[in-house]
Amino acid sequence: MNLSLVSAVLSLLLGLSAQNNCSVQPHEEGVKTKEHYHLDITSRILEVNKGINHMLVQGDVTLSKKMNGMRCWSNFCKWRKSYNGRVEVPYRLSDSFYYSEKASIEKAMETFHKKTCVRFVPYRGQPDYLSIENELGCWSTIGREGGQQLLSLSAYGCLDRGIIQHELLHALGFHHEHTRSDRDQYVRINWQNIPAVHAVNFNKMDTNNLNTPYDYSSVMHYGRTAFTSVFGADTVTPIPDSSVPVGQRDDMSDIDILRINRLYNCSEYRNA
Repeated sequence: MNLSLVSAVLSLLLGLSAQNNCSVQPHEEGVKTKEHYHLDITSRILEVNKGINHMLVQGDVTLSKKMNGMRCWSNFCKWRKSYNGRVEVPYRLSDSFYYSEKASIEKAMETFHKKTCVRFVPYRGQPDYLSIENELGCWSTIGREGGQQLLSLSAYGCLDRGIIQHELLHALGFHHEHTRSDRDQYVRINWQNIPAVHAVNFNKMDTNNLNTPYDYSSVMHYGRTAFTSVFGADTVTPIPDSSVPVGQRDDMSDIDILRINRLYNCSEYRNA
């Protein structure tokens, strides 16, 4: 056989082997594809949550077994303030997270600590706490439900700052922005582009809007094509200006932060 041909074949095989050995495993910290970055927060969450067996409402909200539906009655679902005026939310991170993944979660908590009176504190036997698990998908209940409360942040897609904060905001008591009671003044829901089975995800909620403006840039806002049945077609369109970006945040907006401080009466942070 021609030696140059043998050499070419060996080089090709070695090149393929090197590519396979250098392939990135999905569990490695910080590895994201270009396609991943192009998706808004909700689309990323919905993509990760495909195939989850248990019931999720609005794509990432699990119904509480201890509360009636999704509404927070009175102050039951708010986390309690301590004597020093801080709202302490105990949490425990699953041992199945790598060190770097735990660091990503705790890094996303820092904005709460810097700009609100909410403090996520390590679990030390407190009666109510978040058990943050590396389960399938990204999901949470709405508000404090009492006792051990599961919040899922799969290492395979949920560890971006905006997604972590999104699920933590659910746990603090916040709904998706597009479900606000006054949303019809700010967005049009294109029901013709929404499969009947997903229509419930666009129902308005009896929300406490805390005298804050509708926030297209909220980390809690659906992307414009969430649950669409027609590729690329809007399910949520801003009005009157349809070109306003929505659902693109990678961090909490100023209004997200304002709402936390109003809901939990964080008077010293009102103007933070």
